[in-house]
Formats: sequence, structure tokens, C-alpha cells
Amino acid sequence: MKKIAVVEDNPDNQLLIQAILEDRYDIQFYNSGMEALKGIKKNPPDLILLDISLPEMDGTEVLNQLHADHDLRSIPVVALTAHAMAGDREKYLSCGFDDYITKPILSNRILISVIENWVQKGSELARPSNDS
Repeated sequence: MKKIAVVEDNPDNQLLIQAILEDRYDIQFYNSGMEALKGIKKNPPDLILLDISLPEMDGTEVLNQLHADHDLRSIPVVALTAHAMAGDREKYLSCGFDDYITKPILSNRILISVIENWVQKGSELARPSNDS
């Protein structure tokens, strides 16, 4: 079963994400950026759903630290955020997030589709090449 790390400090959002994804993925929740960085380093997931507004450090700072780590930089990171004003999607994609989903999550289908897309891409990148 593919592993998803969810970095989200709101218990209601955690419950909703768990209800949507628990039958499809092994989910690990982190309540803060520091907690996530430690846990993800020990147990790297196949994808990270990362809130922007977190205690201790924001999601962009967490993303920068993930990208600075050679062992973690290839993990797809999806911004999961209530920042949904015009231009926010482009802003976060230009910061290095692989995708962007707004909260509240109004469509299970969109969340699952985005995750499946990036998990599949990650699996393809991890496969050894037959070109050798």
C-alpha cells in the first residue's frame, strides 16, 4: 500500500482526509512542520500533502527543507491549503509544490485524482530503466 504523509494541524481536516483516503493509502499525520521533517526523514512516503499555514514553520519552509535533502527532494509534495485567492495556485506552484488543492476539500474525486496522478508519476520515476 502506498504511503501518504499529511502535514495538517487541524483535527477536523485530518479526520476528513483520513475518511477519504484510509481505504486506499497508508496515512501518517503530522501536526507541525518540524514533526513532519523528522518523521518523513525516518519513514519517507510516496507523496506529501502539505498545509501552508502550520505552527513553527509554514509549508513553504517545510518544502524548502524537503527539497534541500537529497533523499527527500524527489517525493511529490501537494499544497493543501485554504489560501485560495486569485494567483495563489501559481504562487505555490512557482515555490516548488508539485500540485495544489484548496481547503475545504469539496470533492473527494479531485483529491484522489491528484494523489493518484502524483503517486503514479513517482512510481514511474522510481522504476529502473531498461536502457542500460
